[in-house]
Amino acid sequence: MEAESTAETEIIEAVEPVLKEPETKISDEEREKEQDVLIIAQVNDYVNIRSTASTDGEIVGKLYNNSVGTLVAKDGDWYQVKSGSVEGYVKAEYFKTGDEAEKIADEVGQKMATVNTETLKVRSEASLEASVIGLVPGGEELSVLDEENGFVKVSIEEGDGWVSEDYVVVATEYVTAESIEEEKARIAEEEKAREDAKKAAQAAEERMKAKEKAKEGKNAEITDKSTSSESTASQQATVSSSGSGLGQSVANYAVKFVGNPYVYGGTSLTNGADCSGFVMSVYKNFGVSLPHSSTSDRYVGYNVGSLANAQPGDLVCYSGHVAIYIGNGQIVHASTEATGIKISNASYRTPVAIRRIF
Repeated sequence: MEAESTAETEIIEAVEPVLKEPETKISDEEREKEQDVLIIAQVNDYVNIRSTASTDGEIVGKLYNNSVGTLVAKDGDWYQVKSGSVEGYVKAEYFKTGDEAEKIADEVGQKMATVNTETLKVRSEASLEASVIGLVPGGEELSVLDEENGFVKVSIEEGDGWVSEDYVVVATEYVTAESIEEEKARIAEEEKAREDAKKAAQAAEERMKAKEKAKEGKNAEITDKSTSSESTASQQATVSSSGSGLGQSVANYAVKFVGNPYVYGGTSLTNGADCSGFVMSVYKNFGVSLPHSSTSDRYVGYNVGSLANAQPGDLVCYSGHVAIYIGNGQIVHASTEATGIKISNASYRTPVAIRRIF
């Protein structure tokens, strides 16, 4: 079979901790083995997992709505279940099993293809002879749309295309149970991420103020105009302390490079960058180190939910792509070789994560 071309992918450690939601990947083969014991939670928020089949049992974890698990045994109107790292007892009334569970799991599970070669060619058709529409670096996770005859259909920035199953690992991501210990650790990490974001914002703000002061010091005369600029800078610093002002500065800086070229593997804002290289280099200007990987960008900073909660400067992550939110429902991103760095509607594709750095 045709060998895939190779290209080195630079990885830079993010200043923010990596935060992941409670989820697990289940291969198609494993899923087939577990079909007859699959259960799925149907609750408003979450249901407690207890150490014994009684409401007096110690709470050892939580299963959130649409979480999946496997049925170990039945004990009256209780199920003994295993999900993620947690095993315990739950009230049977909060779960679907059998065909109903399978149907819901198919709807809520997110099938992903993880690239296991250095550079993956995405083709226009399910054939190694078909034209290449885009390249994806190793380790990236792509949304799976279809599978047929040894090929997997995936979503990338250049459009939907096909890849050989030899170069990806396909698995389905489900929300799973979270132990009490894992919940405490997650909350602590999220709090740390917010504190780190505040510190990064303050440091970046000080650098911006120092640059502004140095620029003002070069002027031989102090004019009304420069006094006005100083006042404006002071006002901006006050806004920045709320956490959104500096994000707007990131967005304002990023749009300066609209029209510059897209270069696969590139990190230059002027000579060419790919999507994660663009985001990485924009944030580097503000003293923050981000990964050169759109998949890794899904876990930096902290989660803010949906686009409805997005603020300028937030990272908007898609299947095989990442962009910077600039407000008013728009993003700026290094899109494709054909378009370069451009502004688009944030909802032009379905985001998989929205992450906030500042």
